[in-house]
Amino acid sequence: MIELKDVNKIYGKGDGAVHALKDVNVVIEDGKFTAILGRSGSGKSTLMNIIGALDSPTSGTVTANGKELTLLNQNQLAEYRNATTGFIFQSFYLEPTFTVLDNVAMPLTIKGESRKVRERKACEILEKLGLSDKTYKKANELSGGQKQRVSIARALVHDPEIVLADEPTGNLDSVNGAEVMKLLREICAMGKSVVLVTHNMEDAKNAQNIIRITDGVAVMENSVGGAGK
Repeated sequence: MIELKDVNKIYGKGDGAVHALKDVNVVIEDGKFTAILGRSGSGKSTLMNIIGALDSPTSGTVTANGKELTLLNQNQLAEYRNATTGFIFQSFYLEPTFTVLDNVAMPLTIKGESRKVRERKACEILEKLGLSDKTYKKANELSGGQKQRVSIARALVHDPEIVLADEPTGNLDSVNGAEVMKLLREICAMGKSVVLVTHNMEDAKNAQNIIRITDGVAVMENSVGGAGK
């Protein structure tokens, strides 16, 4: 469980300061699908970055499974992210000239796993996602939908506890977008916590919990749909 208490995030100082998050109190439940829903500029990506330990709050506390993340230094936060969290981004962030295998294995390379181990684990997750035939393709040879599935494989290869997806359907057509949402529901069904950042209510309806954010103020509510539908 990840809990944010009285979290504020302020960028800049003086008259130019931007209060991106305002006294946020939310909980990310273990094994649940949570959506952070809001318009552009609402603070939703800032909230995701703090949940994922990519950024730290100006004030307040962030606790993950009893560990207070706000007390950790940058190296400790990096170790925490590498051990517990997988990230999926709207723009994929694949290395275009690397093979699919090397892109997916990247988190294991960062962890210092041997080449044999990281290639085995990468091949296993690619097979699970139906991408075995793309293993040795270069990332720049893939379609948008295939690139996003590869980025999902990369997020899962180190068996994280939580998967954070920032507008993962934003660059996809409706068919590929629906496939990505189906994969996220399946990931949640595997027992992992999934956090979706989106401006799209239809995507948010896939979640069991919704955090609706407006001008930095976050309110938790239940979804009409849910990951089990």
